[in-house]
Amino acid sequence: MDVQATPPVRPRIAFLGTGAQGSSIAADFALAGHDVTFIDQWPAHVEAIRAKGITVNFPARSVNVKVPALHLCEVAEVKGKFDLIFLVVKAYDTTWATHLIRPVLAEDGFVIGLQNGMTHEEIAAVVGRHRTIGAVIEIASNMWVPGVVNRQNDHDESWFALGALDPDQQHRVEGVADILRSTGRVEVMEDIRSAKWMKLVVNAAELIPSAIIDTALNDAARIPEMLEIMRAAGYEAIHAALADGATIMPIIGMQPVMSNDPERYVDEIFAEVLRTFSREDTLTTSLQDWRKGRRAEVQEVNGWVVDILRAHGRDAPVNRRIVEVAFEIEAGRARPEPGNLALLRATPQQQDGASHA
Repeated sequence: MDVQATPPVRPRIAFLGTGAQGSSIAADFALAGHDVTFIDQWPAHVEAIRAKGITVNFPARSVNVKVPALHLCEVAEVKGKFDLIFLVVKAYDTTWATHLIRPVLAEDGFVIGLQNGMTHEEIAAVVGRHRTIGAVIEIASNMWVPGVVNRQNDHDESWFALGALDPDQQHRVEGVADILRSTGRVEVMEDIRSAKWMKLVVNAAELIPSAIIDTALNDAARIPEMLEIMRAAGYEAIHAALADGATIMPIIGMQPVMSNDPERYVDEIFAEVLRTFSREDTLTTSLQDWRKGRRAEVQEVNGWVVDILRAHGRDAPVNRRIVEVAFEIEAGRARPEPGNLALLRATPQQQDGASHA
């Protein structure tokens, strides 16, 4: 169907980063009657939206909506302020993107980071903790053609969490959650930092590891040795989270009765992602990035685990190896392929020996 967005209403909303995730969420906002502006760094995408609107293909339906879309360079031309700015850029783009958008953020507005990684503190460093809402996002989508998104989870299978960094602002988060519910299930959480850590645990197990062997997430998990490596990466990540002061907690809609044993928790939440949020052809965002010739969030996820455990005098050999192989791929010295399972299996010393044989 083709739906024209309704006239502007309060609050005034912007999405900075309208790739697959950002576009599909922002389109739902527009369809719900919210005043939403798309801002993106892909010129062809912006022009396609201006010409034909944004199209989102769900598993059983498609929507198209006309929305205003701006190039990054046009942010300086924006008149007035945005009350809510949803940041949906890669984790490594957080700081510069927040600086870009700060001048058009209302004094009592919020930046909401719908991102992987622990980006909330980077946002807060630019706009202040009182104007930052941390968020967790769990949906699967992809975009290969400008102006057209394929979202693999409809609203009932999409999950978000929100929480203010400044406790004095927590009472305002429910209002933001109500808006976000136009695109999926939303929980408001007091301890958003722990919730973001729990999501990073899942991401450490899934994103880069499955991308390294160039396969869909579910297919990677069906390879017994690969599943063992992915779980081991998650186990290191949960111990990094605990060392960093996070609390084990249910996310992505799981029940509070789930295990508090760290490694059992990883097994349960990993299984839930595969069961509920992943399709047979779901490629992680990291593999999509590599296939587009872009960097993936290597340092911001698996590298974060390595750095946190190192700061506590502990090693993370599985995540460290994942980072090493991923950086080899991004440097062009290797490529994603199933044979990389052997690289993940090997320690650096073993690999060096093999390369000189």
